[in-house]
Amino acid sequence: MLTVSPLSIADVVELTPRKFGDNRGFFAETFNQQRLTDAGLPGSWVQDNQSLSREKFTLRGLHYQEPPFAQAKLVRVLRGSIFDVAVDLRKTSPTFGQWASLVLSADAFNQILVPEGFAHGFLTLEENTEVFYKVTAPYSPQHDRAIRWDDPQIGVQWPIEGEPNLSDKDRIAPVLSDVALVF
Repeated sequence: MLTVSPLSIADVVELTPRKFGDNRGFFAETFNQQRLTDAGLPGSWVQDNQSLSREKFTLRGLHYQEPPFAQAKLVRVLRGSIFDVAVDLRKTSPTFGQWASLVLSADAFNQILVPEGFAHGFLTLEENTEVFYKVTAPYSPQHDRAIRWDDPQIGVQWPIEGEPNLSDKDRIAPVLSDVALVF
């Protein structure tokens, strides 16, 4: 069984798989393509990715890939917790430039589906946070793009004061108004 809950932007949803537990621990089906298809959710998943962020308040994003390597992402947390964000980059969408967020955690056992046409990023809320996600297209360095995490036009309300731990790539990412969008 899979619970699907819409977030504030159409097509961005929270997924919560059912856990079966006893005194030994638990078992869960964390991915089932047929259940996603039955729920009307897009995706033909081709690659799995995993990241470890050692420091609390590490921010990864806002990332996306341009077509023909645009990616939908199915994200979950294996250890720790994150503040996960999806930004609508679809130029003709009524929610263009808006963002939806969800706290994902190993304890909550929830996931987020971020469709193609969205930038994605997350902020770790605990040390040693591990994130696992599926994507619908392989990584392509030539199509890899980023938007600044603190772009005032987007206005994500990250739960942090000051600057997070950032990669060089994310530190110098352009703002949305300087990006030639193709969605």
